[in-house]
Amino acid sequence: MRTSQLFIPTLRDNPGEAEVVSHRLMLRAGMIRKVAAGIYTFLPLGLRVLKKIERIIRQEMNRAGAQELLMPILSPAELWRETGRWDFYGKELLRCQDRHDRHFCFGPTHEEVITDLFRREVRSYRQLPMNFYQIQTKFRDEIRPRFGLMRGREFLMKDAYSFDADEAGARVSYQKMYDAYDRIFTRCGLKFRAVEADNGLIGGTTSHEFMVLAETGEETLVYDEEGSYAANVERAELLPPDQEDGADQLPLETIHTPGTKTVEAVCALLQVSPDRLVKTLLYETPAHEVVAILIRGDHEANTIKICRHLGITEIALASKETVAAVSPAPLGFAGPVGLQGIRILADHGIKAMRNFVVGGNKPDTHLKHANWGRDFTVEAFLDLRRAQAGDPSPRSDGRLHEVQGIEVGHVFLLGTKYSKAMNATVLDAQGQEVPAIMGCYGIGVSRTAAAAVEQNHDGKGMVWPVPIAPFHVHLLPLTASETVLKTAGTLYDSLIAEGVEVLWDDRNERAGVKFNDADLIGTPFHLIIGEKGLAQGVVEFKRRKTGEVVNVQPDAVQSHVKGLLSAYDLPR
Repeated sequence: MRTSQLFIPTLRDNPGEAEVVSHRLMLRAGMIRKVAAGIYTFLPLGLRVLKKIERIIRQEMNRAGAQELLMPILSPAELWRETGRWDFYGKELLRCQDRHDRHFCFGPTHEEVITDLFRREVRSYRQLPMNFYQIQTKFRDEIRPRFGLMRGREFLMKDAYSFDADEAGARVSYQKMYDAYDRIFTRCGLKFRAVEADNGLIGGTTSHEFMVLAETGEETLVYDEEGSYAANVERAELLPPDQEDGADQLPLETIHTPGTKTVEAVCALLQVSPDRLVKTLLYETPAHEVVAILIRGDHEANTIKICRHLGITEIALASKETVAAVSPAPLGFAGPVGLQGIRILADHGIKAMRNFVVGGNKPDTHLKHANWGRDFTVEAFLDLRRAQAGDPSPRSDGRLHEVQGIEVGHVFLLGTKYSKAMNATVLDAQGQEVPAIMGCYGIGVSRTAAAAVEQNHDGKGMVWPVPIAPFHVHLLPLTASETVLKTAGTLYDSLIAEGVEVLWDDRNERAGVKFNDADLIGTPFHLIIGEKGLAQGVVEFKRRKTGEVVNVQPDAVQSHVKGLLSAYDLPR
């Protein structure tokens, strides 16, 4: 493709709206343009990247035995009401009504629609397993869409759904998808990790997120270098401490601590380390129950774990008014001693502590040498905190390390959550009706493109992995001389004939402008043709990622490029 014939509206300056690297560079390189908050048009270069990711996904999904179909974007409210998600999903579900006042939603995911199809068409276990997938536009009404394609309202997604007659078969289907995802992201040229994850709004019993590793990632994951454990911090398991503090219990002391509402301020005043302080966090459930959560001063509460233990879907810190109604202490001074009529749950770490500092349940007051059991009662000790670097691994003798990541894929073992709700059953070998065991598997196609940029860029622009780059080779003639242009035309034709994707910058621009745009767009290989090189019988071949330049004779360019590309499993 010639640049003069391709719509590539590059920008010299960084757009003011761009918040992250991928957003900034994809706007500057003329790959996307904003239509509304969280909604983008994909221009030709950006669309080429999406189509390559799609092809890799299709090849691996087909290889794993999944069948492609296409479901409607709109789905009727009746299906969502069967599973309870019409109300449960919340405001992210974009709803509408047709002219007959019938309610619909723009599908953010398609469990209800595919389960309805299955229950209408499938009767026997002999027809299983089945796995269906689609690549389609999704819509989620994010409260604050941001970061370009990373958290948009409209996005391109691959979603798949498996159906099995029993748990053993479902786990086989799950593993096939897990392995397919591993191949997909490997073929895309990305560095990633599969981590244990929370099931969230989708539900189910088991799930893994596939995370592209990037310093700019909004997700934090922990992993064990000595073993195979990796998990999102929301999901990471933390075991009870091996040893408990065996110190004798000291008498409880009341300490005047004016104005010390933070862990740091209390520790500074009392000359203790944060691991000797216990925070009392008052939360309110959707049923308006107030629950006290005890967490060590140097740890953070994990609301997802708290919700899981309480059997609810959301929880929030209690308001000032609620705190005042259950405790005489202002914010910052609540504590478990003397707290009446409230459930008290404590993280595992509290069980190992003796003689710690807590809020005094009075203004400007803390208590020293508090001890659970003697001074207050704990209903249960649970895993309630966020994992962090240095924590013991739950699966080995090693320690956890932290890294940032971007979720690009998620696989769920759903079980019978949807099939039972929608009566999607099959006859088993004994002729009994049993609910199908389901799995669902998503990949954010447009998010994968953005994640690739977050992971692969430098100060000049994007550095696309070869398999998903918009073009393989960027052809850069430095002058408009007859010799240079003739050589460029010959090389262009020969590479195109071999199936190499070439972007030929045929514009009448200075060499510096061409180089800047080539670096910005990030095509993996640059083929530079100048009069000086041709006088020596060579052209320059540059790797965008490393900056390495080698001289190649024009008649050897074709074999040189084919040799380089043969190292990659390119989408076909």
